[in-house]
Amino acid sequence: MSLKDTIFSAPIDKMGDFTFDEKVAEVFPDMIQRSVPGYSNIISAIGMLAERYVKPNTLVYDLGCSLGAATLSMRRHIQSEGCQIIAVDNSHAMVERCKLHVNAYRSDTPVEVVEADIRDVDITNASMVVLNFTLQFLAPEDRLSLLKKIYAGLRPGGILILSEKYTFEDDTSNELLIDLHHTFKRANGYSELEVSQKRSAIENVMRPDSIPTHKERLQSIGFSSCEVWFQCFNFGSMFAVK
Repeated sequence: MSLKDTIFSAPIDKMGDFTFDEKVAEVFPDMIQRSVPGYSNIISAIGMLAERYVKPNTLVYDLGCSLGAATLSMRRHIQSEGCQIIAVDNSHAMVERCKLHVNAYRSDTPVEVVEADIRDVDITNASMVVLNFTLQFLAPEDRLSLLKKIYAGLRPGGILILSEKYTFEDDTSNELLIDLHHTFKRANGYSELEVSQKRSAIENVMRPDSIPTHKERLQSIGFSSCEVWFQCFNFGSMFAVK
């Protein structure tokens, strides 16, 4: 059972950038449930999509796997034989805990948990790739090249799931959706201080794109279909089919 997230509950004199360290890994399930609207729905649906799209004798990638929620959801639903999930994260604390979660359940679908930068991972023979709130933490100039590599490594008919926080080009809409997200966090027990300090810590490391930016980039790479399949406030998830 994860601990309650109290990382930003006391005043912090010198606010550093948000990092996925041991402190965050320890409280991550609580943090993500109380911070990301619709997270459980997205994780559940990733499993449903795995049941539909994962083909026999292919690889499945969870890039930026954190504690392995998407990996475990896919593994529970994969029906095809001869598959393997490659779960990748660059946080040592997350990888070690992910391994414990993966090893706690037996399954016909093996999982390899890898500590690495997702930009350095080879994508081959993939029928499904998941970027679940991961791309937004990459430098904007690195996003297109990673997506191109994913597209090249996907088999025809393969699917990419891309969950992200969104920014909106209309200022009124953008501010309203940000405010609704902060209201969501307060309703889940975060104080004004926690909301404010978390926002300050994360704004330099998480730079979200707009939905049109995501769609234009995916279409320019060559994906035949892409659409937002889930959205709650300024968080959502898209699919892109090769």
